[in-house]
Amino acid sequence: MGKVIGETNLEALIRNMEPVLNEGEYIFASVSDIEKIPRAMTICEVKEKEGVTVVVTKKDAEKLGLTSDFIAAWITLNIHSSLEAVGLTAAFATALGNNNISCNVIAGYYHDHIFVATKDAEKAMEVLWGMTK
Repeated sequence: MGKVIGETNLEALIRNMEPVLNEGEYIFASVSDIEKIPRAMTICEVKEKEGVTVVVTKKDAEKLGLTSDFIAAWITLNIHSSLEAVGLTAAFATALGNNNISCNVIAGYYHDHIFVATKDAEKAMEVLWGMTK
């Protein structure tokens, strides 16, 4: 087994997570032909049996003719969390849920990315920053 990269201590992860609200609005859409979506436009892609879910900016979605009923804000946790870390997703999802904020989470190699409804973006940032204290 290789060396664990990134922070694994839950207390340190929460204390140092440094949430950042990225600019823009984002949508999740399912497409049957991923070749029609320029890779440069995707924030991420998830292959599912029903199709490929893509996350793209709302502006790019409009150019591509993609629709969604969920317009999201994108928050990045700037701490380099290990993919083996235990509890961080549960901690922030619980805190957001306790404030009636739904979240959709994508874990990248270096950071966790949280998508919340645009109407909840500022409140989500308050909740996340509140956890760091």
